[in-house]
Amino acid sequence: MYIERDIESLLLEAADSFQVITLYGSRQVGKTTTVMHLFGEVFDFVSLDDAEELELALANPRAFLESHPWPVIIDEVQKATPILSEIKRIVDKQRRIWIKNGEPRRLMFVLTGSNQFELQDGISESLAGRTAVINMSGFTQMEKRKQKGAIFDVDFDILLSKERESSDSYRSVKQVFDDIFQGSMPDICIGESRRDLYYKAYIDTYIEKDVRKLISASSEMQFRRFISLLALRTAREVVYSDISSDLGINVETCKRWMSILQTSGIIYLLEPYMANASKRIIKSPKLYFMDTGLCSYLCKWPTAEMLKDGPMGGAFFETYVISEIIKSFFNYGIEPSQYLYYYRDIDKKEVDLLLVKNGSIYPVEIKKGISPNKPTKNFKVLEKYKMPIKRGMIIDNAEKIRALNDNAFVFPVSLLGI
Repeated sequence: MYIERDIESLLLEAADSFQVITLYGSRQVGKTTTVMHLFGEVFDFVSLDDAEELELALANPRAFLESHPWPVIIDEVQKATPILSEIKRIVDKQRRIWIKNGEPRRLMFVLTGSNQFELQDGISESLAGRTAVINMSGFTQMEKRKQKGAIFDVDFDILLSKERESSDSYRSVKQVFDDIFQGSMPDICIGESRRDLYYKAYIDTYIEKDVRKLISASSEMQFRRFISLLALRTAREVVYSDISSDLGINVETCKRWMSILQTSGIIYLLEPYMANASKRIIKSPKLYFMDTGLCSYLCKWPTAEMLKDGPMGGAFFETYVISEIIKSFFNYGIEPSQYLYYYRDIDKKEVDLLLVKNGSIYPVEIKKGISPNKPTKNFKVLEKYKMPIKRGMIIDNAEKIRALNDNAFVFPVSLLGI
């Protein structure tokens, strides 16, 4: 069963402008399924998971691409980055032919990869200006419900209008935490895999194929503990010294391992907003897991109900909201770090999320309950930035959008993505 993905529009748009599309993201988020759905009827397909194909691609990239001429989808391309230079040669040659004949350019290669570390250098050296590089994540809650999603916004009037047009909008707290516990991996969401067995295999595969070559063999068990420790710290500020102390590793190793998880799409680091700020602003990023199901598995929460009522319920609710917002940006080809921040100072005044755009700040608070006490109390502290502070948003478990006061409105978590 194929479920339509919001990123499809971005991929089709890229297909009209580039000769190569490079689609990357963490393992099992649906990259191959999506590109086969969009391009599979016209494009051939080859996977470098096939040992014979991989051997040829590494030994003789030209012969490999002669065996698989364009248009072609090449899966797990990070395993044979030498072919990227040969793809560049083929693309440049074909461009000259099209120019000579007055023909329009066309999409020639679709590349997918789950290991961004190995792709980065090859793309920057060989395919710069020739490929669209697109980041893909797991399902959004709207995709799970088979509804078209939109990029996150904080415009009260627009959202109110969308709410009136939306069907199947409200979801109970129990339903939301069922989603949080389940996670966003397609195989789990469509019922192909059992959750706990899937996530165990996922961690094993991730470490074996993506991480093992980046860390020493003796550090593998410690790295597994590292991931689990970070899961317990989701929605918290990153304090490298505390994490390294708890694990018995040095701070530099902690930072390098954090970078590995960030680059491979397992976690997202939300930076504090620093523009013209004083030294009183906390400078550490906040850590969020991109898949709440994986995070809850690593934390060993046995059920959604226990997660909802447990001490980490608020942290998981916040993680869920942030990950949904981040995914909405990725699905529309926009880098979230250019727009999304958080605020916290040494006086412990905090705003969970800031959307900064068009020279204005839109504050967002995230609350697990309904009608939290004084949710906009810290909005005034943002005046120090000397920027317009627009009407903010309180994301909670409310049933519908409603005005709270002149400074903010309440927005149900179940409407994220409308």
